[in-house]
Amino acid sequence: MKTEIVKIENIEAERERAALQRAGILLRQGGLVVFPTETVYGLGADATDANAAKKIYAAKGRPSDNPLIVHVAAPEDAEQYASVPPLYWRLAETFMPGPLTVIMPVKESIPKTVTAGLSTVAIRCPSHPVAHALLLAAGVPIAAPSANLSGSPSPTCAAHVIDDMNGRVDMILDGGDCDIGVESTIVKIEPDETLTLLRPGGITQEMLEAVAGKIQIAEAVLGSLPEGAVALSPGMKYRHYAPRAPLFLLDGTAAQMADYIKQQTGRVAMLCYEEERTIFETFLKADRCFSLGERKNRKRQAQRLFFLLREIDKLNFDAIYAPLPPTDDIGMALYNRMIRAAAHHIVHLQEGM
Repeated sequence: MKTEIVKIENIEAERERAALQRAGILLRQGGLVVFPTETVYGLGADATDANAAKKIYAAKGRPSDNPLIVHVAAPEDAEQYASVPPLYWRLAETFMPGPLTVIMPVKESIPKTVTAGLSTVAIRCPSHPVAHALLLAAGVPIAAPSANLSGSPSPTCAAHVIDDMNGRVDMILDGGDCDIGVESTIVKIEPDETLTLLRPGGITQEMLEAVAGKIQIAEAVLGSLPEGAVALSPGMKYRHYAPRAPLFLLDGTAAQMADYIKQQTGRVAMLCYEEERTIFETFLKADRCFSLGERKNRKRQAQRLFFLLREIDKLNFDAIYAPLPPTDDIGMALYNRMIRAAAHHIVHLQEGM
């Protein structure tokens, strides 16, 4: 398949408008279009077309039991595809358009290939201007997981999308770097109008509770999906977002981490906080130390995580080490992605090592 790659710098420009119209036609004809969102790049198809959704799974190499997110142009469009309870409107008023996905009972307008056979559907209204313009041009809801090969880190820039999807999709819309860097927060509205957090993201637990009251945290958010359990949303599988080299998370001080890494053999890379970088550069070459950003700047860490994992992968390290993040605020999203990328390989360092 020949992939058309178009840089979108100004959605009002004639060239860009024409490209978006072509992308909309491709989607209506059952094609695949990659587009930027505020979180990560998405691999899109017409969410009402069962065969188009199957193409997503094929392009990604994605298991068909992993449901897709349905993107809509406006929050009220959800009523066409889901049975919308009152709590949805409170969430939509506060967080939409934006990086929030809400799971609700599905209507017959969405095929089972999109929902992975579940009785629910995941709805999201993205805030990125290119994503919004594409939804308007298409005139259909867009089913879209992240635009990466299944299991690998999600792409947050067009170059990484092209690495994975060139030749697999009809069109790639290059809208620059994504702002948030980790996928949307996913919540499920329960029958009793309470919320369960299934995947943390830029909309944090604290922000959700300010609107919906106390929320439940699914076991798989900070742990692994129980054996035999059904994945209710994307990103709940045991190993996900993973680089090719094994990733290990270190729970300890910078000094303890340095002592531990000194004992490791092979060619290793270290993800570290900016203010601790010199500690690791004293024994690792500078080109083996990669800054996540300052320790307190978790937004920056979220922006850089997937980008760095992909860049490090190109350098063929034997192993990658990184600090175990805290779980408050957007740190919960970092923790969730990193434990899956590491397949839950956490090393708890002891005092005096």
